[in-house]
Amino acid sequence: MTLETDAAPIVVTPRPLSARERFERIYRILRDRICLLDYAPGSRLSEEELAQEFQISRTPVRRVLARLESEGLVQSVHGVGTIVTDVDIEELQQVYHLRLELALLVGKLSPIPRTAEDLDRIRTLIARCSSDMLNPDQRAFLRLNMDFFYELTAMTGNQPLREISERLYFQVARVVLKMMPQLGLVEEFTAFRREMEEVLAAAEIGDLESIGHIRRAHISMSFRRMMRHTGEAGGLDNGT
Repeated sequence: MTLETDAAPIVVTPRPLSARERFERIYRILRDRICLLDYAPGSRLSEEELAQEFQISRTPVRRVLARLESEGLVQSVHGVGTIVTDVDIEELQQVYHLRLELALLVGKLSPIPRTAEDLDRIRTLIARCSSDMLNPDQRAFLRLNMDFFYELTAMTGNQPLREISERLYFQVARVVLKMMPQLGLVEEFTAFRREMEEVLAAAEIGDLESIGHIRRAHISMSFRRMMRHTGEAGGLDNGT
């Protein structure tokens, strides 16, 4: 028997974003644009244009730009406005040293066991990496790297660690993209896929502490590759 009804379909209206959620959304969009070099170093960010784009007042835009400035991604220049900063690897050596030590804490401070769904997301990223390697692209590499970074930070329930790790990561992300022509896309994709495979293998057996050591080793190797192309010798083994 078929039950017929004239009842109208139920339409679920999405909950409006709170002011805090809107702030975080705009902050992440602008941060990604800066790190992906959509906003090149030296670009001027207009409060008025951003307010129009996101259909908000200029006050929350100023708050977002102030946060980006505190993280070193933009600079407020009197009489000019907000300018996207430039960076180079020599200026960020201490940031890399700190990232090396923080990497070890991911599996130690409030580790969160990975679920089957979590592991599947990492497998999907590895598959994306293999696919992207067929037609290497700088932007695709960094976007993939960002997505994997979020999977790594999700492995700790220590919120301060997650926040500082995220801040430091995005301080150096642009350097990787800027140096990609010298580093070689295929080499970087290959090393990155190897890191993801090693992390997945450790996560599959629940050895989260070893993931920190894997992550540290790959950050160190990535930094050394960059220093090799800038003519600098980075003594990272002892964090010095």
